[in-house]
Amino acid sequence: MEKITKTMPIIEVVENYPDAVQVFLMYGLACIGCSYSEFETIEQGASGHGMDEEMIDLMINDANKVVEGVEKGELVFD
Repeated sequence: MEKITKTMPIIEVVENYPDAVQVFLMYGLACIGCSYSEFETIEQGASGHGMDEEMIDLMINDANKVVEGVEKGELVFD
């Protein structure tokens, strides 16, 4: 599995890793379905919603944990 990174377009993550969407929503990144999601990166969207670099890194880490857990047949929500 390719890891989710903050430089990925939001739409790429939504399409390829739908289980990560719940993590984004929990962190307040609700622009999953907006028109900007097609060209805006996760980092750009999160910054626009007031997240700092530390919070963005935590969100990405949590999203990757969930995706990895789902691929292993585990559900991972801390």
